Amino acid sequence: MERRVILAIVLMLIVAVLPSILFPPKKPAGRTVGRSDSTATPELSPARAAPPVSPTVRLSDAPAETVWVTSPLYRLGFSTRGGALVHAEVLGYRSFAPADSRRPVQLVREGEPLLAHRSISGPGTDTTAWTDWNLTPSATRVQVGPEGRETTLTFTGEHGSTRIALEYRFLPGDYRLTVQGRAEVGSTLLVGLGDGLRSVEADSMDDFRHYAVVTKAAKTQSTAFQSFKPDERKILDGPFEWVGVKSKYFFLAALAVEENQPRLGAAVVQGGARTVTASSLLGRSTVATRAAVAVTLPAPTGEFRYDVYLGPLEYRRLAQLGHDLDDANPYGGFLRPIIQPVSVLVVNILIWMHDRLRLAYGWVLVVFGILVRALLWPLNQKAMESSLRMQAVAPLMKQIQDRHKNDPERLQREMMRLYKEHNVSPFGGCLPMLLPMPVLFALFFVFANTIAFRGVPFLWLPDLSRPDPFYIIPIVMGLSMFVLSKVGQIGMPPNPQTKMMLYFMPAFLTLLFLNFASGLNLYYAVSNIFSIPQQYLIAMRRLRDQGKKT
Repeated sequence: MERRVILAIVLMLIVAVLPSILFPPKKPAGRTVGRSDSTATPELSPARAAPPVSPTVRLSDAPAETVWVTSPLYRLGFSTRGGALVHAEVLGYRSFAPADSRRPVQLVREGEPLLAHRSISGPGTDTTAWTDWNLTPSATRVQVGPEGRETTLTFTGEHGSTRIALEYRFLPGDYRLTVQGRAEVGSTLLVGLGDGLRSVEADSMDDFRHYAVVTKAAKTQSTAFQSFKPDERKILDGPFEWVGVKSKYFFLAALAVEENQPRLGAAVVQGGARTVTASSLLGRSTVATRAAVAVTLPAPTGEFRYDVYLGPLEYRRLAQLGHDLDDANPYGGFLRPIIQPVSVLVVNILIWMHDRLRLAYGWVLVVFGILVRALLWPLNQKAMESSLRMQAVAPLMKQIQDRHKNDPERLQREMMRLYKEHNVSPFGGCLPMLLPMPVLFALFFVFANTIAFRGVPFLWLPDLSRPDPFYIIPIVMGLSMFVLSKVGQIGMPPNPQTKMMLYFMPAFLTLLFLNFASGLNLYYAVSNIFSIPQQYLIAMRRLRDQGKKT
């Protein structure tokens, strides 16, 4: 996804400045991944100890029962084998995976539980997998209580004189739950976060490109699954406030953010061997789908406590939880310092318009496109006028260039005189396209990362976050660009260069936008269409001025 974003931004910038490039007037990080060792276990303090075993935990083949916990937001299934999470439905979202038939999103891969615990004894040489223990639940079915009432589910078990107690606490209206307990074995707990959430998107390749391990120490650090080689084992050095794994739209995190909670220690990541290969504009690429992740939690007295978030990467919800959890899904990739503020502003505006005006998101984009152009009208007016003046003097510039091509100094003076006489800026032709670019770039990332637009239909479009399956909206966008450019040439003297760009630019951008989110195409098409009257008024005024001169 990172390479596709880079390609898209580079191509859009090329389109914005290509006329001036082709026909120019001749004038003068923080803490990141720590050690890597696939053969030996680094010696860490107990708070950061990492066991010499894979973080991946499988359930025993012995019979086990599933305890179901249901709330308005989710339906969770916990196995009596170690109390691990074996099923997690997010009820407010539908799966688009072909085999799921639009059932609620289910985030746990079959046979690969989440929140599978191990106890570590001594310096990390001995481990006890809780999934080898058959625990007794306090109930077989749990319904999360009414608003404000906490609901608990406990598991207990013992082997000889060794006892384990595990308790989950749930609150209604929240994807966050508390895990606490006591283990009379080991001094450090290893919490397994699985080896990646189950993909529930129609475009699984795009989903896999977003798979990452995200940690928060002094700052938030995201490490894509693709950066881990198969079977490579890495230790991400803590202590951390939280450690999580993410897909494109969903997030699982272990949190140690309360004052009375010890910080999480090291995160252990084992590169997965399963990858998929697909073709793209950049050729064939291999994308990792697995990376087993576990995190250590010190428990010197045997007691432990941490929180869990398992739910959507919903920016506003995560922002309300604090601790920079909203950074788990940053906008902009490597351009984040520039794109993130604009993207967050755009997201908040779109959601506010949707909630307050009670408009479908498609109509919100239509209104937003018009509002952006209206706000930029004065600046766009000056930019368009400058662009038109530049086109008008293009023949005169060509004459000067031919006349003084062997005298650079004279050419420079004559060009500057021409600019001054006709009030022309040499970069005026770029400005009409550059002015709306920050919002356009921000929307590119918004539609690539914001769950609010996932699966949202509009007219014939089944999903604003995915490409138009019929390619109607990108074609409309390209035609709107062509009409906008054509209207801008009314009354202009014939110019082969301008005529060539008239056809090339709309065709080029249409091809580029074919596989972009249909919501992005909708916004850009509306923005162009709303600019046509402004361009027409400028052209008509130029014709009137020419008539007065004659």
